Amino acid sequence: MKNSHRNSIQCLTLAITLSAGLSFVSPTSAQERSYIIDLNSKTVTDLGTLGGDSSDATGINDAGQVVGSAYTAVGAQHAFITGPNGVGMTDLGTLGGRNSFAYGINAAGQVVGLFTTTIYDYYFHGFITGPNGVGITDIGTLGGPYIYGIGINDAGQVAGGSTTATGVFHAFITGPNGVGMTDLGTFGGTESSASGINAAGQVMGWVSTAAGAQHAFITGPNGVGMTDLGTLGGTSSYATGINAAGQVVGDSATTAHDPYFHAFITGPNGVDMTDLGTLGGAYSEASGINATGQVVGWAETAAGIRHAFITGPNGVGITDLNTLVSIPGIILTNATAINNHGLVVVNGAAPIPEPETYALLLAGLGLISVMSRRRKIATKTTLDS
Repeated sequence: MKNSHRNSIQCLTLAITLSAGLSFVSPTSAQERSYIIDLNSKTVTDLGTLGGDSSDATGINDAGQVVGSAYTAVGAQHAFITGPNGVGMTDLGTLGGRNSFAYGINAAGQVVGLFTTTIYDYYFHGFITGPNGVGITDIGTLGGPYIYGIGINDAGQVAGGSTTATGVFHAFITGPNGVGMTDLGTFGGTESSASGINAAGQVMGWVSTAAGAQHAFITGPNGVGMTDLGTLGGTSSYATGINAAGQVVGDSATTAHDPYFHAFITGPNGVDMTDLGTLGGAYSEASGINATGQVVGWAETAAGIRHAFITGPNGVGITDLNTLVSIPGIILTNATAINNHGLVVVNGAAPIPEPETYALLLAGLGLISVMSRRRKIATKTTLDS
């Protein structure tokens, strides 16, 4: 069944609700924390929280400033930015609502993300900040009530997806510093959404086809033109990251009737799509890429557990990050971003020992996973390298 656009936003809402509820289920094992791994020194830095139990880091720049969202002491989720090398966490606040989420950061420390517009409103608007996360400004929409999926380059051009006045989702690009919003349209279908942008203004994301599937796409510089990247043999694919050369990463169905998605990487300017494989299981998803083509994300192991992974340059080889760095009592479950100096942003959690709790968690996460693959809501934006 095709998910509605409202279900797209509800997926993020469900994730918020589920993660909040889990803090009451398993006090020592359900909370996810965010870390920076320095691949050169094999050291790990815990990014902390905003007074609550957990955090979710999603982006990093070359200075090592990290963005994401974290729980506050009162149970809300707020966007954050850290100082260089992940030191210190600053609450970016909201614009009237209860929650906000940061997804992308550029070299100047300008942050982009989403925020709820009122305390009880689940419609999300996009925001941009000034350098180093100072100030937060609503960038508007394409005429509809909400935005999802959002990225930024060093010029401050923002890309994402927004509802239009007619109620459909379209990808957009802005001018420098988030000013002005241009509808990128579609080709063949009715919907599209962008999730990242590089220095040249090449935008990537997903677009619906005439047959009703969703395919990854890339544009030319400054969002001009839209090229279908195809799939790995299945019906759908989604782009989640891009580097300066136009190498795109994401995930794709592997056969026409196979629900299993594999991470992929393309060559420069989105040419050719290569399956990155898994860590022995059925699924994988790429989240970020740096200038050399090192890819990070998550992949399922033979035991059916999600582990964070990293590849070599140009996506060659896939390695479980848990085999490179060990944090006592923590499984690194997802790597969300990587910069050009070997700093990787990862999220991890302690294993859940209670069988009943574990079954409940898997059921909830399974629902979220199915919904989110159909509409990439909180796509992680990679470094504009």
